[in-house]
Amino acid sequence: MGLGDDDVESNPLASVPMPNLQTILGGRRLVKGEAPFESERAHVVALDPNLGVEGLPQSATGQATLVTGKNVPQIVGEHYGPKPNKVVAAVIEEANLFKTLIARGYRAALLNAYPARYFEAIGSGRRLYSAIPLALTSAGIPLKTAEDLNRGEAFSVDFTNQGWRDQLGYKDAPLRTPEEAGRRLGEVADSYDLAFFEFWISDYAGHHQDHDGARRILETLDGVLGGLLEIWDEEQGLILITSDHGNMEDLSTRRHTSNDVPAVVIGARPLREKFIAGLTNLSHVTPAILQFYPEKG
Repeated sequence: MGLGDDDVESNPLASVPMPNLQTILGGRRLVKGEAPFESERAHVVALDPNLGVEGLPQSATGQATLVTGKNVPQIVGEHYGPKPNKVVAAVIEEANLFKTLIARGYRAALLNAYPARYFEAIGSGRRLYSAIPLALTSAGIPLKTAEDLNRGEAFSVDFTNQGWRDQLGYKDAPLRTPEEAGRRLGEVADSYDLAFFEFWISDYAGHHQDHDGARRILETLDGVLGGLLEIWDEEQGLILITSDHGNMEDLSTRRHTSNDVPAVVIGARPLREKFIAGLTNLSHVTPAILQFYPEKG
């Protein structure tokens, strides 16, 4: 999701009620022209996903940039996606946020759960890792499974597990409200030094120009945020919400957009100010994170 026009016809972020997010943002919405700004509990800055390269930003190079701190579109000469090609994969595998954290002695995890059929497809070569799972696995961090989801230690992309029941056949997957999922998300995240969650269904809704789906996605996301904030210790850690490129903020097109993307940073003001200093494009995100994780003596 990017920072799109304040147009209720094309941009669900301009119209869908998101009371938890809007409270955090002091009543503002995530639309073009609003960032940068600061509220009592959050900063919002606009990040450039274009990175000086012609064409529309794509998932593989955008995500690779987010987790390596390198301008990957510039390195490979184009925006590329959705899955990494050999050149993009090599950049990710050489060095990334998760490899650095593990090398420095910290615990990190991707909190998405993956069904058995995903691992089967990866193992058979029928499916390739996208950039985020590739970064995790290259660091030796295992992806979470259906068993982790059932134990409440991992999360479906819709947070409620309804999709796992309806679409993947996991009829016993425990159902949660978005608020329950958000509270549990905070509890699980507290077990790690850095917890990452990949929320890709907004991209799916954008490509399908699915207005009703976009509304449901934003309502769910806002409920999750509300539950998370109920238990989050803002003096001890930051919540970062950002994106690799724009899409769902402009449902007049099926294509990605060139819009800046938001970086919503929630937490204590000194931590926020340290994080956003110099933060202007996707390549700055990994360095901004790693400054909080120095090498252990």
